Amino acid sequence: MAYGSNLITREGRAKLENELDYLWRTERRAVTQSVTEAAAQGDRSENAEYKEGKRRLREIDRRIRFLRKRLEAVRIVDYSPQQEGKVYFGAWVELENEAGQIVHYRIVGSDEFDPHKKAISINSPMARALLGKAVDDEVTVLTPEGKKEWFISAIQYQPFDL
Repeated sequence: MAYGSNLITREGRAKLENELDYLWRTERRAVTQSVTEAAAQGDRSENAEYKEGKRRLREIDRRIRFLRKRLEAVRIVDYSPQQEGKVYFGAWVELENEAGQIVHYRIVGSDEFDPHKKAISINSPMARALLGKAVDDEVTVLTPEGKKEWFISAIQYQPFDL
């Protein structure tokens, strides 16, 4: 299986679809209304509200075009029982280093990367090192500070209860 940047979890796709729906149905309508009201005030060349509204409308339209193209390109990867016991796309992984530090990551597509939620891209060095590994395996990850050794202590396809 080739690991490209077009992979996404079902939750990740739903999030992109919700963003597109919000931008199209809510945000764009509101900004269009404010631009229309600002344009009715007269001279557009000196109208800051009109200029700002038009700029925001361009941003929204750009994001809508991106999301529509992206949603056509992404491929949902669902959990399969054959994945059990090994690290694949969508896995939650618990790692421990030699100092006893424990970290948790979920391997997701590039559209879902979120360091606050410990969601790492499948294209990241850590995810690349983990793919195909099992519990009790050691992995070496090349970081800007040098090589780091990690021990895989748990693999799940559901979130950890932390």
